[in-house]
Amino acid sequence: MKILRLTVQGLPLFKEELDISFYAQQRVSEDNKEILFELLSKPSIFLHTANAFIGINASGKTSILKAIQLALSILNNEPINHISAKTILGGTEKAVFRIYFCDLNQNICCLETEITSQKTKTGEYVYSIVNEKLWEKPVASVQLKKSLTDFSKLEPVATRNKEEVFLSDDVSFIIAHNKKTKDTLNICSLLSYTNILFLPFSEDIPMEIIEFFDPTIEKILFENNENKTFIHLKFKGKDEIILNNAMDLEQYLSSGTIKGIITFSMAIEVLQSGGYLLVDEIENHFNKEIVTTLMRFFMDSKLNPNGGTLIFTTHYSELLDVFDRNDSVHIVRNMNGITVENLSGILKRNDIKKSDAYQSGFLKGTTPTYEAYIRLKKSIASSLE
Repeated sequence: MKILRLTVQGLPLFKEELDISFYAQQRVSEDNKEILFELLSKPSIFLHTANAFIGINASGKTSILKAIQLALSILNNEPINHISAKTILGGTEKAVFRIYFCDLNQNICCLETEITSQKTKTGEYVYSIVNEKLWEKPVASVQLKKSLTDFSKLEPVATRNKEEVFLSDDVSFIIAHNKKTKDTLNICSLLSYTNILFLPFSEDIPMEIIEFFDPTIEKILFENNENKTFIHLKFKGKDEIILNNAMDLEQYLSSGTIKGIITFSMAIEVLQSGGYLLVDEIENHFNKEIVTTLMRFFMDSKLNPNGGTLIFTTHYSELLDVFDRNDSVHIVRNMNGITVENLSGILKRNDIKKSDAYQSGFLKGTTPTYEAYIRLKKSIASSLE
């Protein structure tokens, strides 16, 4: 299963409808084919294997990732009230997710899910799916790229049955479709590991990953014994250390090493499965070369034959120059509400240096305002008097 496009209406933090396409909008040259994943040959549809969302502080980048994670989780049959990204719904009266995807039966599908909320006595929100529809059409019926996600002339093939007592009201009825097609999604999310770092697994880590981040480590091994996990850590030329809590690794490993082990272990899993890896503030704890390495792994068709997808946010405009294409990049702004704009709609030419365009203020809303800078400068000067 591959997601093609996502639209969402009714999210309180957003100024307008969220609309994100994960397939190439611009023409694909022969040189570009190696960095994309070919989903369809006729018409020629390529998916971005690395998708960047860039914006200044508090622009709404994390909110975008939460919306994407929630959509992927709905598509993957997960109960909405068990998904941490549900907070993006914010007690909405009505949010409508339209998720366009290609299934294993070579159908292009559209799942429309309408979600409402109810506030409990404790002040928490509980979410329910009140309406749902599914459209599908065979890949062979798509003649032009512009008609790929157009279902306006088609009737739904299925509608949510409110009388179905066996389906939880916060689980999508796409579960029936997925069982029929034997479809599933592998979703690895690092949203909860942006600033809190500990190893979330208890299996051995490839030494190649460990040596890439810290060549002084000789081994990290996990031993499971009577429902307890012991971690064997050994540095070259030093005695072995045995830990019984993954949190204790912070005393011996740098934050960059821990995040690197987590991120690259998940990346390998996603590259193997063709799933999705979501990373918030990808540059946290990493230098530019490490981030670039991760991006290029996903944009290498030999390493990524199954079309694994990296979706990340960043503050750093220099990372945009790793992309050869503008339509892999989304500009996030927050001016009385979050908006997202694909860079290809602003910069028509791919040969313009993206970081320069971003830093120059040409894109508007991508740099702190001059007025805010002057106010901050005056405030600091005043505090020193």
